[in-house]
Amino acid sequence: MQRDTEEPSLIARRLLFGNPEKMLALLSSDGSKLSYLAPVDGVLNVWVGPADRPRDARPVTGEKVRGVPGYCWAHTSEHLLYWQDTDGDENWHLYAVDLRSGAIRDLTPIPQVQARIEMLSRRTTTKIVIGLNDRDPKAHDFYVLDIESGERTLLVRNDESFVGLLCDLDLAPRVTSRMTSDGGEQYLLREAGAWKPFFEVGLEDSASTRWLEADGRHVTLIDSRQRNTGAVKRFDTISGRFELLAEDPRAEPQWFLVHPTERRLQAVAFNYERVAWKVLDPAIAADIELLSGFLDADFHVVSRTTDDRFWMIAFHRDANPVHYYRYDREARRLHFLFSNHPELDATPLVQMRPVVIPSRDGLDLVSYLSLPADRDRDGRPDEPLPMALVVHGGPWGRDVWANNATHQWLANRGYAVLSVNFRASTGFGKAFTNAGNRERGAAMHDDLLDAVDWSVREGIARRDAIAIMGGSYGGYATLVGLTFTPEVFACGIDLVGPSNLVTLLESIPPYWAPQLELFASRVGDPRTPEGREFLASRSPLTFADRIRRPLLIAQGANDPRVKRSESDQIVHALQAKGIPVTYVSYPDEGHGFQRPENRLSFNAIAEAFLSRCLGGRCEPVGDDFAGSSVTILAGAEYLPGLNSGNAR
Repeated sequence: MQRDTEEPSLIARRLLFGNPEKMLALLSSDGSKLSYLAPVDGVLNVWVGPADRPRDARPVTGEKVRGVPGYCWAHTSEHLLYWQDTDGDENWHLYAVDLRSGAIRDLTPIPQVQARIEMLSRRTTTKIVIGLNDRDPKAHDFYVLDIESGERTLLVRNDESFVGLLCDLDLAPRVTSRMTSDGGEQYLLREAGAWKPFFEVGLEDSASTRWLEADGRHVTLIDSRQRNTGAVKRFDTISGRFELLAEDPRAEPQWFLVHPTERRLQAVAFNYERVAWKVLDPAIAADIELLSGFLDADFHVVSRTTDDRFWMIAFHRDANPVHYYRYDREARRLHFLFSNHPELDATPLVQMRPVVIPSRDGLDLVSYLSLPADRDRDGRPDEPLPMALVVHGGPWGRDVWANNATHQWLANRGYAVLSVNFRASTGFGKAFTNAGNRERGAAMHDDLLDAVDWSVREGIARRDAIAIMGGSYGGYATLVGLTFTPEVFACGIDLVGPSNLVTLLESIPPYWAPQLELFASRVGDPRTPEGREFLASRSPLTFADRIRRPLLIAQGANDPRVKRSESDQIVHALQAKGIPVTYVSYPDEGHGFQRPENRLSFNAIAEAFLSRCLGGRCEPVGDDFAGSSVTILAGAEYLPGLNSGNAR
């Protein structure tokens, strides 16, 4: 077929996978200050400036190697809290930045423990509630932490495997939960100094039921009992009655708007193909209407001031980077602050189109398709293309409509790109999630195969040129694709994916121990001979000798969830059989690659690999290995354009 348009220019990997110019903008509680993440000498740090003059912001943290992965404001408006681990080990330390003095304090200076924030309150501005597994690696005790002095006071000693804690505005414990023997969850209410069960959910509801807010009388929660999708309800602890607040028959709640001081729920966003808001409080109805009509975007209210005059809004679109606005509710005006990637605003990006693909047994698989700009004819290419099937992790998560760097990158290189919410994905009701129980390597994989068949029937993909790729569960799905169905995919890219479900479940982090019954019920039980046999039958390692197509494996050496041994053992099995494999490792990463230098080097390798297998366009490596820790342990000879000088 004659092409009537020129190929678009290559979008540099550095632009898509390097550091953003700015991201994660927040307002201080008093509205006087604006914060965001931005690079300092190539490393993401927190910057703070006047709320109306983001250009005057200055860095307030001093990370030199590993960027700040996340942060929040304390309600003093003079302190920031951020968390950091060591080389991806997920042993999180919590830090406080005092903006008055510039001092940075490690609030949890204990090695080999994991700190997490449980609760902040605008009523107790200098104190927060944290979870810390310093006494028992398997259980987080709960403390009240003074962010100015660093003093910790034990609030709840966790001898009962509680999985979290919800407090009221005075930081008094109100709600917790613990796993039950069938993989379900029991919810408990604190009354008269004791924990009392107030309802229980079975395995079928455990992924779609959770708490949101609590006060002295009410608990707001998502509850999927006696229904498919989780509904937002309010539980009256005195009458024992549940009041329905919001529901959607097709989708689970995704985002929430809660009054900043009264903590009552004001609006809920549900997400099927895209986000739709349901307003509960008429006081903000006009605001939601204005924001909904401002751009063709899915918007998220990321912070609100205590007086509720100013909101920070992030507008998410598919063919644009994220745009941040400060919204003045009193004046009903939106003030543009910045784009997270301004260079991408001037770069032609492609659309991400929602498509619903039927599975062989009648499920609707909400999926997202991106096509090269020069080949897109209203959602169909002019002829079948090589395609990348990008599988999300979890599997208890989902793909969403957004500006997705992986989709933009691969579409720009000439590939159709398809992401599928296969069964077990969350967000579409408990029946859809539970349809994935014990279906790894079986019906969950069938959904991906059905999506492949659909893409071929629709003239989107060439049957002989389809790659499968993904991270975590997506990495496992890649290995399944190349072992269970070795003739379907032309190649695979596995990022931190488990190869052996037995060893995966035997080596979970200690703080995941309370969830072992959940894993046993949803995945398989490694504690019994029958369970181990079942898990082995669903493990790609068992069938490694079936692999016929090129495979790229990437692993973070410090991954606490999917240990390096998961990649090592399948690589060793392939090498023992003389089956080619390319294996790259990162000694300063964990479950995924945080450092931009490592992301760039990995995507340079992946791009060269895909070009060799599928024939797509390939940007030269250039200096995309500079500063990376990447080590190519095997198979460098299968990567065109790379040599031993590119990596250690």
